[in-house]
Amino acid sequence: MATQVLPDVDTRPEGTETSGDDTPKLFHYVKKAKIAESAVLGSHVVALCGATFPVTRSPKPGSPVCPECKEIYDTFRKDDGDGGGD
Repeated sequence: MATQVLPDVDTRPEGTETSGDDTPKLFHYVKKAKIAESAVLGSHVVALCGATFPVTRSPKPGSPVCPECKEIYDTFRKDDGDGGGD
């Protein structure tokens, strides 16, 4: 009996651009204190936009950011930088 070699077949669903790894498409804003806890314990964090997930990667400069999280974060920064009321 001879051994047969099957041809390589791409098994990804049509239209899928990734290979199935867990690289996030967008990075979210999360409370800093919760990031280390999630990375060590595997617990889920809640992003400003409401998304929940375990922290598995850290963003690199230029990484895509969730537009909802960025909008919410920017409103916090504007509130903090006004120097109080006159």
